[in-house]
Amino acid sequence: MEQESQKRKLDETGNEASNAPIMCVNNCGFFGSEKTNNLCSKCYKDFLLKQSKTAAEDTAVVDKKSQVEEGTTSENPEKGPANRCNFCRKRVGLTGFKCRCGQTFCSLHRYSNKHNCVFNYKSAGQDAIAKANPVVKAKKVDKI
Repeated sequence: MEQESQKRKLDETGNEASNAPIMCVNNCGFFGSEKTNNLCSKCYKDFLLKQSKTAAEDTAVVDKKSQVEEGTTSENPEKGPANRCNFCRKRVGLTGFKCRCGQTFCSLHRYSNKHNCVFNYKSAGQDAIAKANPVVKAKKVDKI
């Protein structure tokens, strides 16, 4: 008699397993609910933010050709982490040197001739001189 009652309790708990808390689908360690697509509250908020951002991007179509300048090309190699030399991949920590090309280098590769820098120093110098020294013209003198 007691065994039958225990079996019934086991059967009842087996049926309740479907109502047991469900782990979050993103495996973040929290429990989700069916109302939030089996996501926890934080993951569900992130999911809603992503949906709203993608909807906003779809509505705002931007012509990529108008944004790209004809004179500039993207010759810069992909940037790695800021704490490594972009040439030899050595960890630089706080002693890294930022080049004008925007990359970080170690003490051996910090000079432009050591890392094949793509920054054009000549045109940058000409532009700086042109800004610093505007053209001076005298007023015309009226003839008497």
